Amino acid sequence: MYQVCHKRENGHEDSIWSVAWARSEKDNTENIITGGVDDLVKSWNWRDDFLEYKSELKGHQLGIVSVTINSAGTVAASSSLDSTIKLWDLDSSKQIKSIDAGPVDCWSVAFSPDGQYIGSGSHSGKINLFGIESGKLEQTLDTRGKFVMSIAYSPDGHFIACGGIDGIVCIFDLATGKLLHTLEGHAMPIRSLTFSPDSQLLTTCSDDKSIKIYDVQHANLIGTLSGHGSYVLCVDFCPDNTHFATSSSDRKVKVWDAGMRKAVHTFTDHTDQVWGVAYNDNGSKLVSVSDDKQVIVYECPI
Repeated sequence: MYQVCHKRENGHEDSIWSVAWARSEKDNTENIITGGVDDLVKSWNWRDDFLEYKSELKGHQLGIVSVTINSAGTVAASSSLDSTIKLWDLDSSKQIKSIDAGPVDCWSVAFSPDGQYIGSGSHSGKINLFGIESGKLEQTLDTRGKFVMSIAYSPDGHFIACGGIDGIVCIFDLATGKLLHTLEGHAMPIRSLTFSPDSQLLTTCSDDKSIKIYDVQHANLIGTLSGHGSYVLCVDFCPDNTHFATSSSDRKVKVWDAGMRKAVHTFTDHTDQVWGVAYNDNGSKLVSVSDDKQVIVYECPI
């Protein structure tokens, strides 16, 4: 049954803009990371259906735009309006590295599946790939477009996709660095995109209130979904390879069936726009964060 499992009010002192959830390969701890306008990254543990506050990851000078966790569940990355990307050890809650991404030049961040790189969208229309070990810019992929707002790696490591402020999606081949597909699907900024766990589908969401599903290999549009009443701010694919979740400025979180191309549940528990959603490792839980400062965890049937 779809239901609220846990609510944490005032998770941050200001709006919460981003969230990530991953299980640590080291000790099976379920780590949740949140990033807020209060300049803080917070680390939480999900244990016995309770969100346990762990620590503040301090170091950013301005609001946190994006957070992500590597596939091993051991290292988090955060990007901020202060133009830095910081890497954090989730075990010790210590900063591992700070990467200067250049003036106003990092936005959303994503780890490569092998954990060797961190990709970031930039205002110049490029995807910057930084080495985790080196902390240096190692590769640049040029969309020849506008500000890159969202990026995602395919789980199989073959592709990286990005969404622009101009509503255009670009898919790159990581082996060659070549731009494979340009998809002109949305009319407005693409806030978030995500690949399905089998890397076959790409789901995008936009300020145009719609969600689009593409077949990655052929770059065909499979479907356009509507149901949110305002900007769709975040999308995350469920590990079951069937469902995905979206969050919106309409204060709602929706769960969709990708095959049936329809919403199967709507959560209406936030009181302000919902900036981020993320599934746990098996898709049985979903977390969302909002301008209302709440962190909410939901039960999802799988």
